[in-house]
Amino acid sequence: MRGHHIIGLALALALSACASDADLGRDGLPRLERPSEVLFWSQTEREAGFRAMERITPHRAVAAGAAVRALPPGAPLDLDVDAFMEAERVAGLLVLQDGRIRLERYGLDFGPEGRWTSFSVAKSLTSTLVGAAIAQGHIESLETPITRYLPELAGGAYDGVTVRQLLTMTSGADWNEDYTDADSDVARFFEPRETGGMDPTLHYMRGLARAADPGTRWHYSTGETNLVGLLISRATGLPLADYLSQTIWRPYGMERDAAWMVDEAGQEPGGCCLVASLRDWGRVGQLVLENGVVNGRSIVPAGWFAEATRKQAEIDDPGRGYGFQWWTRDDGRFEAYGIFGQTIHIDPERRMVVVILSAWPTATGRERSRAREAILARIAAAADQ
Repeated sequence: MRGHHIIGLALALALSACASDADLGRDGLPRLERPSEVLFWSQTEREAGFRAMERITPHRAVAAGAAVRALPPGAPLDLDVDAFMEAERVAGLLVLQDGRIRLERYGLDFGPEGRWTSFSVAKSLTSTLVGAAIAQGHIESLETPITRYLPELAGGAYDGVTVRQLLTMTSGADWNEDYTDADSDVARFFEPRETGGMDPTLHYMRGLARAADPGTRWHYSTGETNLVGLLISRATGLPLADYLSQTIWRPYGMERDAAWMVDEAGQEPGGCCLVASLRDWGRVGQLVLENGVVNGRSIVPAGWFAEATRKQAEIDDPGRGYGFQWWTRDDGRFEAYGIFGQTIHIDPERRMVVVILSAWPTATGRERSRAREAILARIAAAADQ
């Protein structure tokens, strides 16, 4: 099931029917007692909440450095995006080409100084941290069994599963990511339970059954991306937010601090919920377009992004596939996606990065996806003029 979802949530078939235009708090923000509530916010609550998630739920800071990587202006695109931004509730739209800003627009009371939540866009950044950890010797290789770093998983469905298979969601572990089923794994993942002191992600994932041999089946699992994040923290000895700051945010020259949500155990979910500015999301895309080169050397092994952003698994969608937590296209373009329209689209042939930060009226949907494809096609055509 193709999806770009927040962790541990049960998605209703009609979000708008479940939400009401509830009053915001005195601070102008919606309340959030459980992560699942974000899916049932009204449109007013979404637009207020997505630009202030670190004020609503606990986050850990991702510190930026003093030096900022410039994004100089380029030739403005001859493109009217007003109707698209209004219809799709877009908070930020950025187009970089050759590292220069060709279009930058804001809406929904969001601006250059603000930070917007990523939802599952964070997955693609988490996979990049795996590459960095391999390059630094913290993780042995893509072929190393994950139980080397997460021994609590031994004896279950993850025995023999490699780092590569975890990154490509081909572990073979049984997982139900049906957002309409209240008894699905994704719905039950963050229910309070006694774990005996074990990390709650490990406690849940170690209880899964095996549905297929490792490497033989692609199956979308947000729980597995959280395992990736936990693996990185175990291997490096650092919280994900600190490792991101040390490896990318400071040295690449991000403009503003970011922040990563933490769960009840103080662990950042590798699959979700990093907040950052529009321009810094553009810099993330630019880093990938430049093959991870920071201060003259790549932070990832040679050829990492060529492998990470090509089809590693079939996803039953002609012309598309799944790489190392990147959604791939057979024409060489690739994306990081998150629910409610979050997008980093990378077009290597045009040397172009497109970032869209949104508060779609629904979490996912064919019509919304078609509108996104249409604006990407219009941006490409304008860039070619």
